[in-house]
Amino acid sequence: MPENLQDDKFIVFQLNHEEYGIPVQQVGSIERMQHITRVPRTYNFMKGVINLRGVVTPIIDLRTRFGLEELPYTDSTRMIIVRIEDIEIGIIVDAANDVIDISEDMIEPAPEVVGTVDVEYIRGVAKQGNRLLVLLNLSKVLTVKELNNLKAVEG
Repeated sequence: MPENLQDDKFIVFQLNHEEYGIPVQQVGSIERMQHITRVPRTYNFMKGVINLRGVVTPIIDLRTRFGLEELPYTDSTRMIIVRIEDIEIGIIVDAANDVIDISEDMIEPAPEVVGTVDVEYIRGVAKQGNRLLVLLNLSKVLTVKELNNLKAVEG
């Protein structure tokens, strides 16, 4: 599914005390943490797989992917099940906050430096009142090679 800036509903989640957004169209569900089965010889950000309603779903930790300090999971930690290319992947985030509407004119290009997240992962930045939301480009968060390796795990 191609990403474009016409999307107006975004799931807002927290990571390292910053707020991020992803298009609601890419989100299948938001799940509480559950047991993750480790998979040997995978990327360090790949935490393993879960059985989600009969479907084996790879799980990645966005903190690790972005090079942030790993923290123990809490009651607020969530797995957001997203579709990237043609596979479902769970991304672990600190908390999933809400769904908000963002009009295209609220979105500005990503600045060169946004916290600790590589600018290539960012679609743009949206200001909403006092909030500053970093809008992620999920198709850039994982490379084609990484996605293909996750497909092998999923398969």
